[in-house]
Amino acid sequence: MSVFLESSDFSAASDAFGEFGLAGVGRDGVGPFGALPVPLTDAVAHLGLDLPVGRLTGLRSRPVGPSRGTVLLVPGFTGSKEDFGGFLPLLAAHGWDAWSYSQRGQADSAAPVGEENYTLELFARDAVAVAALIGRDGPVHLLGHSFGGVVARAAAIRSPRSFSDLTLLCSGPHGWAGRLDREETIIRSRGSAAWWDEDNPHTVGRADAELTADEAFRRLRMGRTSDDSLLGAAEILSDPTDTTAELLGTGLDVLVAHGADDPAWPQEWQRTMASRLDGTYEIIPDAAHSPQRENPVATAAVLDRFWSRRVG
Repeated sequence: MSVFLESSDFSAASDAFGEFGLAGVGRDGVGPFGALPVPLTDAVAHLGLDLPVGRLTGLRSRPVGPSRGTVLLVPGFTGSKEDFGGFLPLLAAHGWDAWSYSQRGQADSAAPVGEENYTLELFARDAVAVAALIGRDGPVHLLGHSFGGVVARAAAIRSPRSFSDLTLLCSGPHGWAGRLDREETIIRSRGSAAWWDEDNPHTVGRADAELTADEAFRRLRMGRTSDDSLLGAAEILSDPTDTTAELLGTGLDVLVAHGADDPAWPQEWQRTMASRLDGTYEIIPDAAHSPQRENPVATAAVLDRFWSRRVG
């Protein structure tokens, strides 16, 4: 495996990382995915991370001033690294070396064929592997958003020593049966593009130029995201298994945070989960299910406060 970074990172990343076997480092033709509504600034680099599954694409913002640590952000269902593209520089401004990546099957990341390639175990192994590649100075601060929180939770349970702590952003303790039955039926019969069309009928047959920039980007991303990935994630999100006790057993500090108007997971579930984990619980004002986009300044402040509690 290798992570494709700037050439200045070669010496820093030359160590081996246990079972993941880091092999080489360098930038290698990784470019932007799609046309974002708000283009990324020069402070955000496009990167590739080579794992056994193939190349996962990533974004990075270098810290402003001395690094206070490395943070890794995992996107949710139907998402990608771009969900954090405008947010990473805010974290970097606080001194964090900030990374996000598109999970297997998402957007322009590697997308093996077959639902068997999209189990929670495999998603979690990817998160641990990425942390090993970027955490050259030790454990990283791990954040998972929504479905990404389910993956991050499993990664933390699998390899707690890989992480300094865990943030579950708009992510609950477990899923529930039937949660995505409609979406799964559409994807199995007609594919993810049909799901987009059903939920966004006003975009059907229209050119990108006739849509908002956000609609055009999200339609492209949905069309490029693997159907098998979506089906695997849907099954995971429908699983009622609660692993909160196992997460508590890792000894990791946990932050549970969500927007004040988050509708995706019952907020009471999230609050109770934080209590069971003896964790920190934060409600982010003027935000719903994507506070990193809806109220990025307040979200960055919440995260900085949590990550800073052990920084000298």
